[in-house]
Amino acid sequence: MTRFVYADNAATSKLNPKALDAMMPYLQNEFGNPSSVYTLGRTARRAVADARESIAINLNALDGMLYFTASGTEADNWAIRGTAEMLKDKGRHIISTQIEHHAVLYTLQELEKKGFEVTYLPVDAYGMVNPDDLAAAIRPDTILVTIMFANNEIGTIQPIADLCAIAKERDVLFHTDAVQAVGHLPIDIAGLGLDMLSLSAHKFGGPRGIGALFVKNGIKLPAFVTGGGQERGLRAGTENVAGIVGMAAALEQCVQNMDENLEKITKLRDRLVQGLLQMPYTDLTGDPVSRLAGIGSFVFACIEGEALVLLLDQAGIAASSGSACSSGALDPSHVLLSIGLAHEVAHGSLRFSLNEDSTEEDVDYMLEQLPPIVQKLRDMSPLWEGMA
Repeated sequence: MTRFVYADNAATSKLNPKALDAMMPYLQNEFGNPSSVYTLGRTARRAVADARESIAINLNALDGMLYFTASGTEADNWAIRGTAEMLKDKGRHIISTQIEHHAVLYTLQELEKKGFEVTYLPVDAYGMVNPDDLAAAIRPDTILVTIMFANNEIGTIQPIADLCAIAKERDVLFHTDAVQAVGHLPIDIAGLGLDMLSLSAHKFGGPRGIGALFVKNGIKLPAFVTGGGQERGLRAGTENVAGIVGMAAALEQCVQNMDENLEKITKLRDRLVQGLLQMPYTDLTGDPVSRLAGIGSFVFACIEGEALVLLLDQAGIAASSGSACSSGALDPSHVLLSIGLAHEVAHGSLRFSLNEDSTEEDVDYMLEQLPPIVQKLRDMSPLWEGMA
């Protein structure tokens, strides 16, 4: 029987049992609308408030407000579009990077069509932003800096504290897409001085369909969804009570077990990286040190990443080529092109993303199955003939 190994946790993760347990009452008997004044409604409203407080404590986000959204993508959209609308009379210049998630990049492109100007900072070969580049890019009309905390494809962790400090010195709002970081890194929102932060539950063992946007006190974003008084009148719609409760429970588990999980996952990732780099014409992408513990991302010369993913699937291994959101695209990853890889090399990308449920046996199986699959694809490639 073929073994099954799930190694695509950066795309989505399995629901944490503690999160499911916390959700079940609100999927069954405690089904009240939080806006209702009778007991069932008040119980739901109290659950939402308790979850909001729990998340705030675990992220040290007590100097602002957490607004629940349907996803990290929605949170990114709200932070960027809301800031643009709020400060359009002050300026129309925004700074970001070339390697952001499409939730950020596509939103910025829409704003450019409406007259905003965006500076996309370059990154080095490891996907790292140079803080000096940010300092040089800020102008009198700059209203927002939005830079991801950690990259979803190559795992590189940005120097967020330094970048945020530069923005603060120039009185520019700073937002970070922390969808891949929350639950996997210690996050201290107040300590970092962040103005806005986006997160998504299903990346750290919570349910799909629920995310949040942290907004620091004093920032008056306009309403993102109108039609009701939910989320202080800024995001209308009946709250996803079960999802909110599940997100809080999952995050609490991640924070409580952070040190233990990071140690375990890092060892597994390093074992995987060391094993795969024994293969010829195979390179690790992303920063070798400042990277998410669970992500091992590679490029293999002379093969197509999509073919590699399909053959791995046949062997019972779930991985991805680049990011899940761009799976199926014919163009190579914009992240890999931004770090300087040639098109033909970037096409041969593969991302493994492990978590606390991954095992040594999983890694051993991947190291056993991947080399012959890579070799099979290379033997079929006319490009390989000149390199073998």
